[in-house]
Amino acid sequence: MLVVGCALLLTGCSGEGEGEDRPATAAHRTGEQVPALPVPRGDGSQLAARGDDFNGDGLRDLVLDDLVHDGHGDDAGIGIAYGTRRGIGAGARHLLVPAERAAPTKGERPAAFDAAASCDLDGDGFTDLVVATDPPYDGIGQPPVPVQLLFGSPGGLTGKAVKLAIPATARYGNEWPDQPVCGDFDGDGANDLVVHASNAQIGFLRGPFSSGKSKRGKAGAPRSGKVLKAPGTVLRGPALDVNRDGYDDFVVRASGGRSRSGLVLGGPAGPTRTGAVFPAGQDLAFGAFGWGAARDAAVATGPKGPGIVLRYDLPGTRRSTLAAPGAPAATVRATVRAGDFDGDGRAELVVATGRSAELRVHTGRTRGPSAAAVTTVSPPADGTTDLVALADFDGDDRDELVVRTHRGETRDTVAVYRGTKDGLARKPVTTFSTSLFVPRGVSK
Repeated sequence: MLVVGCALLLTGCSGEGEGEDRPATAAHRTGEQVPALPVPRGDGSQLAARGDDFNGDGLRDLVLDDLVHDGHGDDAGIGIAYGTRRGIGAGARHLLVPAERAAPTKGERPAAFDAAASCDLDGDGFTDLVVATDPPYDGIGQPPVPVQLLFGSPGGLTGKAVKLAIPATARYGNEWPDQPVCGDFDGDGANDLVVHASNAQIGFLRGPFSSGKSKRGKAGAPRSGKVLKAPGTVLRGPALDVNRDGYDDFVVRASGGRSRSGLVLGGPAGPTRTGAVFPAGQDLAFGAFGWGAARDAAVATGPKGPGIVLRYDLPGTRRSTLAAPGAPAATVRATVRAGDFDGDGRAELVVATGRSAELRVHTGRTRGPSAAAVTTVSPPADGTTDLVALADFDGDDRDELVVRTHRGETRDTVAVYRGTKDGLARKPVTTFSTSLFVPRGVSK
C-alpha cells in the first residue's frame, strides 16, 4: 500500500528545462526544515478512485510508510505528503499515529499502524487509506480484524479510523484476516477489497463501503462478502486490469520467500479465476513493456534464477529474459518496478538490488526492455535504497521516481527524480528527510 516527485514531496518544481537534470534548490535539500502548511482543500476528484488523492483536489499525494525516528524500536507512524500545484510539498503534510487515529479494541489502541492499501472505498471522490494494525487477542476463537480504514475528506485524512467490518460470510477459519488489496474486481465501478482469510482462501468484500456518514450501513462495512479460493496464501497489490477486460486482477503467491505466483482474474462474480502462473521469484512488476495491448510482467527470479523473466501480453505465452549486464547477478536480491518516464506509452523497468544502491533503468521499447538499453541512477546518499513510488505527480503524463535511502532508523534521504521527454533525469530534483514529518520524541 506501499504505498513523490518533482511534483512530489517538496514544492519548487517548474515546467522549465524538461530535458535537463535540474538541481534541488537550497530550501529542498536534505536537512532543511520546511514549515507546516495548510492542506489544500478539494471537492473530490476522479483521480481518487485509482490514485492517492486523499483530499480530492485532483493532485496525487504520497504515502510514506517508513519514517525516521528517535530509535528504541518504535515506529514513527505514516506520513502523508499532499500534492500542490507545484508538486508535492512536505509543507502540506499529516502524520498518522495510532494514539490519535486508531480505533481501539476492548479499550486498547493498537501499537502498529502501517499503510497497506489505498483507493476510494465509499465512492465520494476522496481516496481512503487501508491500515494494518495489531489489536489485542487472547488466542481463543476468531481473532479481531486487524485492518482499519481512514476515510479521505476535503481536508485529507483528518478523521479517526474505523474497523473494517468483515461479514461472517467472508471469514474462514480462525486466522487473522489480513493482506488487503484494493480494486474493482467485479467491474461494477465501485472499489472492493480482498483479504487473506485462511490457507488458500480469500475474503472478497464487495464495495462500496460505508463511511458511517450515510444510511448505507455500519461504518467500515462492505455491501456484501464471500469466501473464494485462491492459488496461494500471500496477496500482493496493487491491483490493476492486466488483461484489459474491465475487471481488476491481482497476484497471489504461495507461502515462502521464493515461490510461484498466480494471477487472479476479476470477473462479474469477483476474483474467481486463475490466469497466468509466474515462475518463482523475489519480486514482480506489471507494465506495458511491449508486444501487445495487455499488460506485461517482469519477474526477478534470483538468487538462483536467470535474472529477470519477462512475460508479454498477459495471459499470453511470449517471453524473454534479461541477463547481465542489464539484470542483477543470480546471487543478488532484486526489486523491480515499472513506470513510463518519457510519456511514450511504453513502460521503463527499474531494477534495484541489495548489493548496490545504484538503480538500473531499462528503456521501454516496442519489443520489450533490453539489457543493451539501460541507464543507471545513483541515489545521493549512502545506505540501503528502497523504491518508494513511480507515478505521475505533476500531471505531465510522465512518471516520477521516488527512492528512500536510509542508514539505520534515524537517518534517511528521500530523492525525487523527474520524468522528462528524454527519459528519467539522472539527478534528483529534490531531496529531503522524513524527519520533517516526525516531531522530536514522537512515537507510537
